[in-house]
Amino acid sequence: MATTTAPGAAPQEVRPRPARPRTFSGIKPSGEPHLGTYLGAVKRWVEMQDEYDNFFCIVDLHAVTVPQDPAALRRRTRELAAFYVAAGIDTAKSTILVQGHVPAHAELGWILNCITPMGWLERMTQFKDKSAKEGDNRERISAGLFDYPVLMAADILLYDARYVPVGDDQRQHVELTRDIAERFNRLYGETLVVPEAVIAETGARIMGLEDPTQKMSKSEDLPGQAIGVFDNPGVIRRNVMRATTDSGREVRFDPSRPGIYNLLTIYEVLSGESRPAIEARFEGKGYGDFKRALADLVLDVLTPIQERSRQLLTSGEVDDILRQGAERAAPVAGATLLRVKRAMGLA
Repeated sequence: MATTTAPGAAPQEVRPRPARPRTFSGIKPSGEPHLGTYLGAVKRWVEMQDEYDNFFCIVDLHAVTVPQDPAALRRRTRELAAFYVAAGIDTAKSTILVQGHVPAHAELGWILNCITPMGWLERMTQFKDKSAKEGDNRERISAGLFDYPVLMAADILLYDARYVPVGDDQRQHVELTRDIAERFNRLYGETLVVPEAVIAETGARIMGLEDPTQKMSKSEDLPGQAIGVFDNPGVIRRNVMRATTDSGREVRFDPSRPGIYNLLTIYEVLSGESRPAIEARFEGKGYGDFKRALADLVLDVLTPIQERSRQLLTSGEVDDILRQGAERAAPVAGATLLRVKRAMGLA
């Protein structure tokens, strides 16, 4: 077996590459999954899973950077796993795992902390935005909230992921992961794969229904902002019909009209139709006609996902899927962790 070395580094084996390029991505179980979660992440994962060796994670350790109700966290973790499968993730092609079920995530996170400058983390815009909400009360901001981008880097790097399918708001985190991997490789020799972000041209950032200038999310302040994956049909239809548009009537893709543009983007990603075809379909029709058609389309997609999710949860099949996922992920993650520890002299 060939080896690679760097000044001051111990020789290390060159790792075998997976047969297909590997991907890693994950979602926090800190809130209810919504249509933005499906369109911006899970739907894309389903469509690309034949091309790659996939690890799709439920990042529960990231969720606890802010306070969580333990029972709700357990429930949401199982629901998110069921949602992955019900939406089309095939466990014969992809590995579904819970981050906290594979201890190597936390261990590599600590190791990478020790080579990551604080200045890199201070520049992260999501931390700035979240901490700004606390004002001068810095005592309420956890060290984990400041540091979680390093754990995210560990998540990705553990699996030798070449590609990371994420929304546009996560681009900076993948760039940080690249910086950390490159720094480690300079210090200790070629050890970690440097990943690339994969961001969809359409649907990577689905905006809210009440305030289309803000990303879709479940919010107590804006209860109609999101379409929840597990919302009942009446709530889904009502939220679509009440969605913000503008004073015009023409149904067309116009970025200067964020409300109707966002709803049309949702229709585009769900239907797979081209923009000219969608505009032709609704030519001469008003917003009411379009919204009714959009609500029907959303329900056509989400209803079977809801039904399959319920089956997975009530049968207990989801627990078997997560146990098997951890068993498949642990050896892959462990091999990377051992390689890192040997490079640093920790093993």
